[in-house]
Amino acid sequence: MKKILRYTLAIVLFLYFLTTLVVSPILDGQMNLVEYNGPRELGTEAKKLYNSLNFIADLHCDALLWNRDLTKRLDYAHLDFPRMQDAKMSLQAFTIVTKSPKGQNFNQNSADAFDKITMLNFVQGRLPDKWFSLYKRAVYQARALHDYPKKYDGKFILVKSAQDLKHLIDLKKVDPMVIGGFLGVEGAHCLEGELDNLQNLYYEGVRMMAPTHFFDNELGGSAHGMSGEGLTDFGREVINKMDQLGIIIDVAHVSQKMIDDILDLTIRPVLVSHTGVKGTKDSPRNISDHHIKRIAASGGLIGIGFFKGAIKGEIKHIAEAMKYVRDLVGVDHVALGSDFDGAATTPIDVTGLPFLVQELMNQGFSENEIRAIMGENVKRFLLEQLP
Repeated sequence: MKKILRYTLAIVLFLYFLTTLVVSPILDGQMNLVEYNGPRELGTEAKKLYNSLNFIADLHCDALLWNRDLTKRLDYAHLDFPRMQDAKMSLQAFTIVTKSPKGQNFNQNSADAFDKITMLNFVQGRLPDKWFSLYKRAVYQARALHDYPKKYDGKFILVKSAQDLKHLIDLKKVDPMVIGGFLGVEGAHCLEGELDNLQNLYYEGVRMMAPTHFFDNELGGSAHGMSGEGLTDFGREVINKMDQLGIIIDVAHVSQKMIDDILDLTIRPVLVSHTGVKGTKDSPRNISDHHIKRIAASGGLIGIGFFKGAIKGEIKHIAEAMKYVRDLVGVDHVALGSDFDGAATTPIDVTGLPFLVQELMNQGFSENEIRAIMGENVKRFLLEQLP
C-alpha cells in the first residue's frame, strides 16, 4: 500500500510539474494577442525618425504576471528583452497584477468573484503562499524583476530613482542595447489593508501604484466595481503615504469620484498609465475630458492604451486618441501606455512601435511632438517625480 501511495504521489507531482511547463505558455499565447487588418508599410521618413529617437518609454506592461524568462525571445505575446532591444526601447514600466475576477469586464465586477490569478499561480508552480496572499504575490513579482540586471549581463537597469534613470540615459549613449524597467502595481488590494505593506513594497522597488483595478477594495471604488465610491479613510492614508514616499499615483481603473478625491488630496502630479479617452471611444474603461484636464493641470500624463476597449483596435485609433488629448491639453501630457501582456489584444507588439510613428506622421504630428509622445514626456516626468 505504501509503495502504491508513493507511486501515486510521484505521478501526481510529475503531472503537476508537466502542467506548470505547458499550461502557462498556452494561456500566455492565447491571451496576449496581436491582431490587425490590412498590410502595413513603413516609409523612409518614419523609419529615419524612429531610428533617431533617443528615448522610448511605455507606462504599462504586465509581463511579470506570466511564467516567462524575459531574457529569452518569444514568438508570441507582446514583449521580452530582446524585442525591447530590437525596438530601441529605453524604459518599460513593469506592472504587478495580483487579482483578477472571473468574468472580468469593463462595467461591473465584484471583489468576491472567483480570482483567476489564484489558479494562474497554481498552474505556474508558484509556492502555496502565493496562492492565497495578494501581498506575497506582489513581492514575488517585484523580486523577479530584481533578478534581471545580473541575469541579462548588465544590459538591464532597474530604475528606482532619478539617479538610476540618469544612469540608464548615460549608458544608452554608449551602448544602445541597454534597456531599463521600473515597477508599478495594478491595484492596492495587494496591501491587504495594511499601510505598512506600502512601505514594504517601496523597499521592494515599487515606484508607481494604482489604487484600484477591476473591483472595489479597501481604498475605494473601481471604475468597474459595484459602488462607484471615492476614497475611504484608509484610501486617504494610502494616498498621503504615497506622496510622502514619492510613489507615483496611477488613476487607471479608478472610479470617477475617486479620481476627483485623489486630485483634491495629493500634492503631486498623477498619471494614467494605460487608458483610452471617451472623446474617441465612449467606454467605462476610458477617461473623460474633465479628468484629462485635471490630470494635465496637475502636471501629469495620459498613457494611451493599445488594447481593444481603450481604442477601436487599429494603430490609427491609438494615434487618434493621442491627437484628442494633444488638442485638448497639449502634447506634453501624452505618453505610451500600451498594456502589453495584460491579457489584452493589441495591433502591435513592442517591435511594431515604428508603425505608430508612421501613423502619427500620417495624422500630422510634428517631429518634436512624436519625440515627446514616444518617450521624452515620460523621461521628463520621471526625472522630476522619482525619489
